[in-house]
Amino acid sequence: MNSKHPSRHLLRLFRWFCHPDYVEDIEGDLWERFERRPSQMRFAFEVFKLMRPSLMRNFGGTRKLNYYGMFKHNLLITLRGFLRYKNSFLINLIGLSTGLACTLLIYLWVNDELQVDKFHTKDDQLYSVMGNQHTPEGINTWNGTPAPLALALENEFPEIERAVASTDPAWNMTFSLSANDKKLKSVGKYVSQGYFELFSYDLVKGNIAEDLSDKSAIVISDKLAQKLFKDNQNIIGEPIQWESASDKRISKVTGVFKAPPASSTDQFDFLLPFDIYLSEQQNWYAPISITHVLLSKEANLAVINAKIKDFMTTKVEESEVTLFLERYSNAYLYGNYENGVQVGGRIQYVKLFSIIACFILLIACINFMNLSTARGSRRVKELGVKKASGATRGNLITQYLSESVLMSFIALLFALMMVYLALPAFNQLTDKTISLSFDQQILFTSIAITFLVGLVSGSYPAFYLSGFSPAGILKGTLKSSAGEAWIRKGLVVFQFSISILLIVSVFVVYKQVEFVQDKHLGYNKDNLILFENNGKISENFDTFMNELKNIPGVVNASGMTNGMFGAPGGELSWNGTSSSNFSRFIVHYDFIETLGLSIEEGQAFSREYTGESKIILNRSAVEMMALEEPVGTKVKFWGDDARIVGVVNDFHFSSLHEEIGPLFMHLFPPQYLNSIVVKLKGDEQRATLERLDDFYADFNPGYQLDYHFLDSEYEQLYESENKVGLLSKYFAGIAILISCLGLFGLAAFTAERRSKEIGIRKILGSSVFQIVRMLSSDFTKIVLAAIALSLPISHFITKSWLMNFAYSIELKWWFFASAGILGIVIAWITVGIQTLKAAMMNPVNSLRDE
Repeated sequence: MNSKHPSRHLLRLFRWFCHPDYVEDIEGDLWERFERRPSQMRFAFEVFKLMRPSLMRNFGGTRKLNYYGMFKHNLLITLRGFLRYKNSFLINLIGLSTGLACTLLIYLWVNDELQVDKFHTKDDQLYSVMGNQHTPEGINTWNGTPAPLALALENEFPEIERAVASTDPAWNMTFSLSANDKKLKSVGKYVSQGYFELFSYDLVKGNIAEDLSDKSAIVISDKLAQKLFKDNQNIIGEPIQWESASDKRISKVTGVFKAPPASSTDQFDFLLPFDIYLSEQQNWYAPISITHVLLSKEANLAVINAKIKDFMTTKVEESEVTLFLERYSNAYLYGNYENGVQVGGRIQYVKLFSIIACFILLIACINFMNLSTARGSRRVKELGVKKASGATRGNLITQYLSESVLMSFIALLFALMMVYLALPAFNQLTDKTISLSFDQQILFTSIAITFLVGLVSGSYPAFYLSGFSPAGILKGTLKSSAGEAWIRKGLVVFQFSISILLIVSVFVVYKQVEFVQDKHLGYNKDNLILFENNGKISENFDTFMNELKNIPGVVNASGMTNGMFGAPGGELSWNGTSSSNFSRFIVHYDFIETLGLSIEEGQAFSREYTGESKIILNRSAVEMMALEEPVGTKVKFWGDDARIVGVVNDFHFSSLHEEIGPLFMHLFPPQYLNSIVVKLKGDEQRATLERLDDFYADFNPGYQLDYHFLDSEYEQLYESENKVGLLSKYFAGIAILISCLGLFGLAAFTAERRSKEIGIRKILGSSVFQIVRMLSSDFTKIVLAAIALSLPISHFITKSWLMNFAYSIELKWWFFASAGILGIVIAWITVGIQTLKAAMMNPVNSLRDE
């Protein structure tokens, strides 16, 4: 299309690419040609024909060379500064690399925690059925459900595509397996058909639809297959004999799955059909299974929760349990409930250590700021010359930030080496299998954190030092502002406040763990061992127990089901009232005597009993049931008659996080007992165990005595607290170390700024002690301010943590006083090294230095 004027867009393009020296002349020629032949197409051809190197402007030119030269100059100055001020460089390097190493370790741990149970491909549709039981004392929440619930939910709710029942991972029992003359013990569980449709445990061999369809089937892990069979290729159909306390069968291998990864909370070696377990548990009263469901992609969680809420009342009219769904992968981090409301869990530790990582990194950044500012006072003349020579504030800010970023990346290299060396010990401490793999996520996170640290660390010295007046610098009239001093002192106050808070926290955690380990549980847990009831023991239980008690060094022995901690629930009905808010111990004769429990009323289980079932209550159960004369009272246990024959003292059968609740002990025959508990004499323990091992091998050939002490099982209840205490101790020590580096930096800065004053005071007769006291007094005030700030906060935090325990220590004033005194002593030692060095300097050198 033609017009009277050439296209303005083409003219703009020409003016943009053409060299400024040629624009005016060439544009005039273009206009003349257009007027002779007014064609836009021809004008465009003329413009594009001019795009040749000889006529185009220089888009880089000398500015690019200047930037490169400036970068090279700044890099050279930075490296020379590192070499010139070696002490500051090393302190910065130690502080930043240690802070980055701690942060990366915590990041790896947090990332591992967040990935637990997230590997299932249908994670967003996979839910667990939870129950809220409403009692006068409040709402109790658990994941135990009746065995028939899974099938009923799948049949009656279209939003539920699949539902499976299984035994609780906490109940995963150790079975005795034998195949091809090989005998070993492995952890197994019962699951219903469809389990592999919900959970992503990949099948290596077998068919998902048929693997658990028969009662004679068993599906094993690839690791178990390697242990039991030499040839892993042809093991489908191979028989495996297995037995538990109450069952002994031969099953055929119908599938092999990959063993659960370390990121799975549920660890097992084989699976058995749930129908075996269900055959004796088909009622709606006993919460003896775990139910998982797979929701359709269109399902609305709030809607389905509203539908299933009162589902239990359609099966048990008097049921006090309401149901709801909770995402399966959330249970690991969000598994704690109070009065029916989710209140956290391990996510609290994830948040705690994330905050600690941020504080440690921030403390390291503050160190860099203080030391960079102190070293910057020795570079003010360089700064003044650069400003007088035309350097802008932006140039100087870029220089200082580049220096701090370079320092951070050098620290990152050392931090990665520290992480690599520390990971084996860290994994052992945390029971993890974390590895330092430089995948995209780790690499990007490390670089991002390091770059951010560099910017934060260099921000204060960059913006502060670059703002100095060049005239004031060169004339020597530059003076520090009061605001500068307050900022620097405030940063150190912050550092030491965090350090003292960590000292208090570590001390309180240590005292609470010590209290937990030393607290009397209502029985003596020492010298008690437990081992499994299997093989010939379950067939000849009474004979085994009689001979066992005759072994020298054995005080007493009995049998029980499950273990001492984490007892399953049970329901009792009495005098027209019922409650399922009981814990239940399935035990045998002599159990009370073996543990050393005190009988308050009635008597212990006796072999003279006949007829109806017998139970024994603890004191809390009597009080909850409001029984004035409990002994002789008839009750119903899941519909069966039973009689109370005794009352024992309250004892702890769960962690100290929980108050002692109502409990009853139920006398059961040997075939239902899966554990033997034995009391040993303390002074003959080693010899008794050797005799017991020989006796066990003779009585139960083919089986090895695998026992554990009850006190070790008790300590496992507080595994998280122990790990938190150890990790907090190490990280607190690192935070204190880095804080001391910061205080050392501030002492160096102060000593340097007051070097002439120190020299004059020494010439006038001041002693070294007087100068040290003068320089240390300001730092003492800083630490005292940090103590005053941190102690109230630490009291609030530790008190909140102790509220997680039903039984805890009392916070003493000397916990906090000790932390404060320790903080002052550490500060005095740190400052004393630097101030003593300054006080002993030759005053002639101080006064001569210009």
